Amino acid sequence: MKRIFTALIVVLSIGLIATSCGNRKKAEQNNTDMAETTVYEPEFNIVTNFGTMKIKLYDKTPKHRENFTKLVSEKYYDGIRFHRVIEGFMIQTGDPYSRDLAMANAWGTGGPEYTIPAEFVSQYYHKKGALAAARKGDMANPKKASSGSQFYIVHDENNCLHLDGQYTIFGEVVEGLEIIDKIAAVETDPYDRPLQDVIIESIRPVAADTVQVDTTAVKDTAAKDSIEAKPAILPETMLINE
Repeated sequence: MKRIFTALIVVLSIGLIATSCGNRKKAEQNNTDMAETTVYEPEFNIVTNFGTMKIKLYDKTPKHRENFTKLVSEKYYDGIRFHRVIEGFMIQTGDPYSRDLAMANAWGTGGPEYTIPAEFVSQYYHKKGALAAARKGDMANPKKASSGSQFYIVHDENNCLHLDGQYTIFGEVVEGLEIIDKIAAVETDPYDRPLQDVIIESIRPVAADTVQVDTTAVKDTAAKDSIEAKPAILPETMLINE
């Protein structure tokens, strides 16, 4: 009788241990699933004299996200102009030289003394409102490293498709797409410099909360491949800061 009782206790103990291990594994799996379904995509307000655009920075381009966040914390972009505007294509900014009208001939060459390694993510593409990093041309920059501060915002997707996989896309405008239209419509000189000031007054964080993945940033690859890019403006002739 005593042996039966002892055996019963052993069986029950093994059952409890097995149940505990199973619950632990299930909890760990749930935590893993939660980590896979959330991303860190901070939002910022780009306040210009033409209005405000709210942007978010993508989780899958962390080097660009962290660099942009650092520059914003330093108020690096405050007072910088959109120095290059091409309606139906893109609007470009981020050059500290553009604060000075006397340096207009050097606009597009300024920035911090470093570059950022390219972070190409196939699900991000040059849709309207996409934020992408400017860079030097392929001859001087075969690894396609990004400018430390200059970036552009897409105005017309159809004229930017050929840039996919050539320039790092690291965010998008989530509110204020109409501001892109307003800026893109300004009159420019033969060098695409606006004839009236288009200035970033400030860029400030909106929130730093973890948010769910935005599936609108994902484009079906097959659908994209079926659209012929319009190389109206070749990559090596634009968006370079040299």
